Amino acid sequence: MAEPFYASKTEYVDRALLGFARDHADVVELSTDPVYVRSIDRDPRRQVGLLSGGGSGHEPMHVGLVGRGMLDAAAPGRVFASPHNRQVYEGSRAAAGPGGVLHIVKNYTGDRINFGIAAERLRHDGIPVARVLVDDDVATESQETATGRRGTGATVLVEKLLGAAADRGAGLDELVALGETIVGRSRSIAVASLAQTSPVTGEPGFDLEPGQLEYGVGIHGERAKHTIARPSLEELVARMVEDVVSHLPGGRSVFLFVNGLGGTTYIELYNVFAETVDALASRDIAVERSLVGPYTPALDMKGFSITMTMLEPSVETHPSGGWTGLFDAPAWTTGLRK
Repeated sequence: MAEPFYASKTEYVDRALLGFARDHADVVELSTDPVYVRSIDRDPRRQVGLLSGGGSGHEPMHVGLVGRGMLDAAAPGRVFASPHNRQVYEGSRAAAGPGGVLHIVKNYTGDRINFGIAAERLRHDGIPVARVLVDDDVATESQETATGRRGTGATVLVEKLLGAAADRGAGLDELVALGETIVGRSRSIAVASLAQTSPVTGEPGFDLEPGQLEYGVGIHGERAKHTIARPSLEELVARMVEDVVSHLPGGRSVFLFVNGLGGTTYIELYNVFAETVDALASRDIAVERSLVGPYTPALDMKGFSITMTMLEPSVETHPSGGWTGLFDAPAWTTGLRK
C-alpha cells in the first residue's frame, strides 16, 4: 500500500485546484461554485471561446492547458469522473466570445451527457455553442464496444491546434470543421505494466503478474482487453505503431505524441519516442512535429501511449494556415508553452 499525500481524503481534488490556482495566478483564476478554471488572458482576435473538461487525475489535461493560445476554460470533475453540467455551463458562459463557445469533449458517456445538457442551456441563453468529439483510442474500436473509441491523447493536439486557429479569428463553424478533421486523422493506443494507485484506498487499481503488460489500457484506469507477455521495447513499439497506422488514413508525415501515463520517467518516454520514430521511418513516414511527456496521465499508472495525427498536403493548405503552423503557434499555459 502506498497512501497518497492528500490533505483530505474527501476534498483532495478541491485542495489541489486551490493550490494550482494559487501557484499560477498569473495565468488562471479558479471559480469554486461551481468549480472551473478560466484563463485571465486571451488573444484579442479570438471570437470563439474554447472549453474542455473531464475527470481529474489527467493533469495537465485539462486545467493545465488553460491559457493564451489554448483553452479559455476547463471544467474538472472528480478523479476519473465527468464534471457536472453546471460546471460546464458556467465555465462556458465565462469563456464564450462574441462568436460563442466550442466544447472539446472526450468520448465518454458521462462527458457527452453533461456537456450536452450544458449546451442546451447555453442555446436557451442565446449563446452559440458547438462540440468537437474526440475519439482516438483504437483499443476500443470494436462492434463490441457500444460507445466506440474512447477519447485520449489526441485531445491535447486538438486543443493546441484549435486554440491557435481560434487566435487567428476562426469562427465556430470553421473550428468545428477543423476539429472534426483533426480527430478523423488522429489515433492512439496505450499500454501499462502497473495500475494506478487508488486515491481512496492506496491500492493498485488492478493486479498484473510479473512480466505481463496491459495492451490497450484506458486513461481512466480501465483494464485492457488483452493482457500480454511483455515483449522487448522494439517489438512493443512496432506493434503499437502498426495498430495506430493501420487505423489512420494514408499519408507520409505525422504529428507524434508520446504520452506518459503518470509513473513513467522521461528516460523511458524518450526511449519510446526514439523507437517510434525508427518504426515510422521504416514505413517511410516522417515525424513533422512531436510532443513527449506526461500530458494525459492516469494518476500514477506505469505506462505510455502513442498518438499520431496523419498529415496530408490538403491540411497544410487549410484556411486556418496549415496544421504545422497551428502546432508551432505560441501558447502560454501552465502545462504547455511555446
